Amino acid sequence: HIKRAKSLLSIPRVKFRKGGKLSYVEWGHVIGIFQTLMYSNLSSMTGNHILDVGCGTGLLGIASAPLVSDKGSYTGLDVMKSDINFCKNHYKHWSSHSYIHFDVANATYANHQSQSLSPWPIKSDSTHLVTALSVWTHLSEQDSVFYFDEIARVLRPGGRAIITFFYLDEKYHATLSQRVDANGKYHNTNQLMWIFDQSAYGSEHWYAPKWVKHPEDAIGITPQGLDIMNKKLKLKTYHPGNWKEQPGLYFQDILVFEKETV
Repeated sequence: HIKRAKSLLSIPRVKFRKGGKLSYVEWGHVIGIFQTLMYSNLSSMTGNHILDVGCGTGLLGIASAPLVSDKGSYTGLDVMKSDINFCKNHYKHWSSHSYIHFDVANATYANHQSQSLSPWPIKSDSTHLVTALSVWTHLSEQDSVFYFDEIARVLRPGGRAIITFFYLDEKYHATLSQRVDANGKYHNTNQLMWIFDQSAYGSEHWYAPKWVKHPEDAIGITPQGLDIMNKKLKLKTYHPGNWKEQPGLYFQDILVFEKETV
């Protein structure tokens, strides 16, 4: 029985829940985490314009709903046309929400699409908040740098971006020894999954685990890589993820950036 969090009524059936989160409880939990993060990083509680890059089947669209009321807007952007078609049909009760299929290639999700890097179909300086849940974990160095510049372009001065990463900083390296026993064997396969020791397309700062079919299946970025990518925004907050064998706000690392006012 849902009495107060009415937006949770829009959680889709299990076969349409994407992004590594299948259960209703997981979706509700992650919606709550990111709605709280959005709330704390917006100066107004209504009327916001939010761009959700890699929207999937609408998890953050649900989280955004109360924050875009009163003439605001939510735009979901994704390379998977089937997910965009689902969102257009499933969330049509929210007139504030729109969805755009972004016809560019990604080796993991849309390898058959255009190989050219293209700007997002979003006006410059138009957006209060950009979100990207597990998007930069699937981008090569070239794509990462290009589309991080797009974040800076579409944000209004003072606007913020909430982006998740596998961030290969000292916290990550400090936990590597915790993942093996005295004989050098991994404690469990889940820990083995998140060891980023293979260069992604020869990059010095973008890495993938051994198990991937394509590097874009799981990408980790070093602090030096973050510096290469982020030339225009200010890092405001860093929430380490619990994938690093420690308590965390979310599974992946969450970094919040701000476009400074002139």
